[in-house]
Amino acid sequence: MEQRRLGSQGLAVSAIGLGCMGMSDFYGADRSTESESIATIQRALERGVTLLDTGDFYGMGHNEMLIGRAIQGRRDQAILSVKFGALRDPDGAFLGVDGRPAFVKTSIAYSLRRLGVDYIDLYYPSRVDPNVPIEDTIGAVGDLIRQGKVRYAGLSEASAATLRRAHAAHPISALQIEYSVWSRDPEDEVIPALRELGIGLTAYGALSRGLFGGSIGATPNDARRNFPRFQGDNLKANLALMENLKRLAGERNVTPSQLALAWVLAKGRDIVPIIGTRRREHLDENLAAGDVQLSASDLDRIEREIPRGAVAGERYPAATMSTVNR
Repeated sequence: MEQRRLGSQGLAVSAIGLGCMGMSDFYGADRSTESESIATIQRALERGVTLLDTGDFYGMGHNEMLIGRAIQGRRDQAILSVKFGALRDPDGAFLGVDGRPAFVKTSIAYSLRRLGVDYIDLYYPSRVDPNVPIEDTIGAVGDLIRQGKVRYAGLSEASAATLRRAHAAHPISALQIEYSVWSRDPEDEVIPALRELGIGLTAYGALSRGLFGGSIGATPNDARRNFPRFQGDNLKANLALMENLKRLAGERNVTPSQLALAWVLAKGRDIVPIIGTRRREHLDENLAAGDVQLSASDLDRIEREIPRGAVAGERYPAATMSTVNR
């Protein structure tokens, strides 16, 4: 698979990464799917996908343990991207974020044990803690890099101003943020700042949380039911807009998800989309997006047919939206 560089510190990863969150949490996952999830991770590694993305709070550590089982004996094939800092109660509710240096160093101790590894490749806060200077949080990650427990530092859902502050404290290799043909706000300030600073982008939500692949949250415990874009009239409007994407995809004899991923891949070699799937057949379908070549005129047409701002509803509920672009 094509390799792309994230940042200027030497981090090279596959052009498409595998997001493992849905294997443990949020989208109705259950323990009966564990064997298929492990098989999907291993298939990804066999197909040349190196970037595995997780968070220590996905399934309260379950996702890290699952990945640890999947990569046993294959550590050298995987680039582990781990988020920390999200606080949850025993019922799974979110309680905020913690970016204190002591919490950073405590969190990695548990992650290393659950993953069964000696170091994490890319380590970063899941959200910016408004009560802790970002210099302190990233400074703690820098300490871990000097100790050999982390290789590269990242950020998630940070504003352009925070990126600059963090990068001045310690070099940042990548920012993870939602970016897709339907979520293009990063183009205003964040992506220009990333390119000014030489920082890569890992794009989650590249398939609009499964909507581009036909999934709209079929189970009662699917968190997407709480997202405005998946509710009521918003969902109806977005499914109608999907018809444009289906038509464009049909003209090229590809699936809507493949076209959506190809769009993200074509927006810059410093961008790596993260696909969230827990089944091998979906993985294989999505990886075929790497063979879809889009010209500048192709991109223009897609963006005319699915204009920026056309999607109905915010990407998160109001309380969660307050935690992004900090």
